[in-house]
Amino acid sequence: MATEEEALDDYTKDGTVDLRGNPVRRSKRGGWTACSFIVVYEVFERMAYYGISSNLILYLTKKLHQGTVTASNNVTNWVGTVWITPILGAYLADAHLGRYWTFVIACIIYISGMSVLTLAVSLSSLKPPSCSDANIENCKKASTLQLAVFYGALYTLALGTGGTKPNISTIGADQFDDFHPKEKGHKLSFFNWWMFSIFFGTLFANTVLVWIQDNVGWTLGYALPTLGLAISIAIFLAGTPFYRHKVPTGSPFTRMAKVIVAAIRKWRVRIPNDPKELYELDLEEYAKKGKFRIDSTPTLRFLTKASVKTGSTNPWMLCSVTQVEETKQMLRMIPILAATFVPSTMIAQTNTLFVKQGTTLERSIGSFEIPPASLAGFITISMLISVVLYDRFLVKFMQRWTKNPRGITLLQRMGVGLVIHIIIMTIASLTERYRLSVAKEHGLVENGGQVPLTIFILLPQFLLMGTADAFLEVAKIEFFYDQAPESMKSLGTSYSMTTLGVGNFLSSFLLSTVSHITKEHGHHGWILNNLNASHLDYYYAFFAVLNVLNLVFFLVVIKFYVYKAEVSDSIQVLTEELKGMTVKVSNQEESRR
Repeated sequence: MATEEEALDDYTKDGTVDLRGNPVRRSKRGGWTACSFIVVYEVFERMAYYGISSNLILYLTKKLHQGTVTASNNVTNWVGTVWITPILGAYLADAHLGRYWTFVIACIIYISGMSVLTLAVSLSSLKPPSCSDANIENCKKASTLQLAVFYGALYTLALGTGGTKPNISTIGADQFDDFHPKEKGHKLSFFNWWMFSIFFGTLFANTVLVWIQDNVGWTLGYALPTLGLAISIAIFLAGTPFYRHKVPTGSPFTRMAKVIVAAIRKWRVRIPNDPKELYELDLEEYAKKGKFRIDSTPTLRFLTKASVKTGSTNPWMLCSVTQVEETKQMLRMIPILAATFVPSTMIAQTNTLFVKQGTTLERSIGSFEIPPASLAGFITISMLISVVLYDRFLVKFMQRWTKNPRGITLLQRMGVGLVIHIIIMTIASLTERYRLSVAKEHGLVENGGQVPLTIFILLPQFLLMGTADAFLEVAKIEFFYDQAPESMKSLGTSYSMTTLGVGNFLSSFLLSTVSHITKEHGHHGWILNNLNASHLDYYYAFFAVLNVLNLVFFLVVIKFYVYKAEVSDSIQVLTEELKGMTVKVSNQEESRR
């Protein structure tokens, strides 16, 4: 029989509850048991999402007869919307519905969009007649109704992902108690294995599904992702009895707005030297609501004015220190967020121009023809290998040197990813220059014929993109979740998705702008429907320079970044354990001598 003290220790200390609001025991809910349902859900959901997005540019060009720039921009605008809408989903989760119910409602919208999209590619009345003319300008365009149904389904799907993407990874991280050192240690590995599951589903989409779409048909190619999504939702719901939940804490935007308004209204007020003179609620108030009190920090001192007592108790004139510090933390992350926009623009190229490049190259292996979009599968493979090597070997190696439970800091990990992005675009530019020289040698510039080079010359840029993701994308998700205040975790997670949305919109803007500018004054243009007559090598070189400038900006930003204080001592405990292990190993080596 467990003692009363052991029973009390079994209850989580991070404010998590069951769906009815009751305290939960860690032995009954949460942990890897609960996460197994969430991780398996993500495998099937990513198979569904990437089953649509990976090959979308070829559907737009081959079936809807759109040009390279138009189709590329339509893809990036849609993908951008997919990654921007999580802000809305995060707001609903943190402020009103909670993560679980926001997620469930969003799933209904998601599956509805996928179902209509499958109909749109299946029914002949919802798409223009097929056309084999090499010049798509001579092909019949899709009607207004056909485009309305197709894009209506795509953007309904995007609205659904807005409620699922910021909440599913957050629900997963919520299954580990920050106040329990062992569970905190598991959480440090969670995001690595989370990305592992994402790219496992992506691998299937980028290989099997894109081959089915190119060789069997778009109906089956879209029906399978829809079925995969339905399976993923069923798996998630099956795990409901095992989940821990965080209670909604009110609108994060309203709380942040109150701090900013109060600070502006009291801009002439002097901040007292003693932080104890600032307005703060009693510790019991936070404990009753399962929240955490945060001490005042010296950064962004102007906002501290919001918690200076002036006699008014108006919430738009007086805010608690904790509320001020939550706002500071969300604002401190914005420069880091801005530094991830450019690499997100690079990721957008993998679904657009990288795929279009593949269509110009030799793709046959015997009687088998490689779908251009399937090269994205190598991003997945590279990512899977890199994540495993990082988590199992590099982290353990670096722990001995840094005594940091993560091996290296999250910002250092992101920095490595940014350096790899510079290398990627440099290689992509040189590879494209070589492809264009071969096209010129064989007289294929004007007719846009297939260049006698294997599609595998594009392999290095795809493989390195997976390695970059293992550093940058994983660290980005964990960083914005970890650094967000406890009551704003969904909003923090949405930051990591917002960057992908902005990156895709930025890709559309740059592609349209560069295409337009390079055609002015009678010039030929860098990006044309005929890639053999284009200059993507110049475009990629421009991206390489942009990445260098972004890295400089990132290094400046992180020099002034201050990590938020931990709400528990779990990280300290893990750090001390590492130091203890190092001392123990050193003593053993001494005794052998």
